[in-house]
Amino acid sequence: MKDSKRIYYWGLLVFSFFSLQFSPLSAQEINCHVTVNSDKIEGSNKQVFETLQKSVEDYINTTKWTNMTFADMERIECNMMIIVSGVSDNEYTCEMTLQSRRPVYGTSYTTPVLNIRDKYFNFTFQEFDRLDYQQSTFTTNLTAMLAYYCYLVIGFDLATYSRMGGQGCFDACESIVQTCQSASMTEQEQQAWLAYDRSSGNKNRYAIISNLNDAAFKPFREYIYEYHRLGLDQMSANVANGRARIAEGIDVLVKANQARPATYIVTIFLDAKADELADIFHGGTDREKKDVYEALMRIDPTRQNTYDRINEK
Repeated sequence: MKDSKRIYYWGLLVFSFFSLQFSPLSAQEINCHVTVNSDKIEGSNKQVFETLQKSVEDYINTTKWTNMTFADMERIECNMMIIVSGVSDNEYTCEMTLQSRRPVYGTSYTTPVLNIRDKYFNFTFQEFDRLDYQQSTFTTNLTAMLAYYCYLVIGFDLATYSRMGGQGCFDACESIVQTCQSASMTEQEQQAWLAYDRSSGNKNRYAIISNLNDAAFKPFREYIYEYHRLGLDQMSANVANGRARIAEGIDVLVKANQARPATYIVTIFLDAKADELADIFHGGTDREKKDVYEALMRIDPTRQNTYDRINEK
């Protein structure tokens, strides 16, 4: 199925998490390129890091995460980089970055959906460990974190195609968080699973899913759909109308930030969309430029240099 047709059908057919069906050509939902960066680790033997990279990539790309069936052309594209800063007795201290994207209807452009940095991606791994996913059962912190982020990627992708989409995946994330909070693991591994810890504060895996499943953030969840399906996907037919739809919803981000300042889910959204918003509204009307620029600066003043592009001549 061509990308444009894929989006057409996603936009018209709103299925639940447990009933969505596509072409039976491929069972997997994600196509992720994984890189393990071990430049900070001294030593000439890099075999274990190559094994880790292959194991993680195979785990993500060959696991069937949901009951949905995707054709190869429909799989969600993403990139993951694991940066290893320390290894001691098979305990890895790492940070991880993850970006996912999806095509925009009627164009060759792909829009970033998620752009996440996890500074507490810590786990235990031996070179020939087998990574297996067992739903509702904790096996290792590495498999739990990978499962969490896979469900997050799929959930956000679905949310861009249907209003309040992806709930089944977000529920799976919440279940993983709850399981990991009570699982036996090292203190280093437990970072970012708790509601609050000294290292990650309120910017962690718990916070992401807590925000997404909070009824107060329902307008934000709806804006994910409006931004993509009613905004970006309409711009190939009418740029002004699509841009106006995106501008109309910016106030949702302002209200979410006012209700809970520095809300992590809003930060994550802007981590993915800041550059895109600057590009979109650089060509906007004077009113759109003024309103969007002021809103973004209230929410996210640290990225002023990016948002200043909106007003460049």
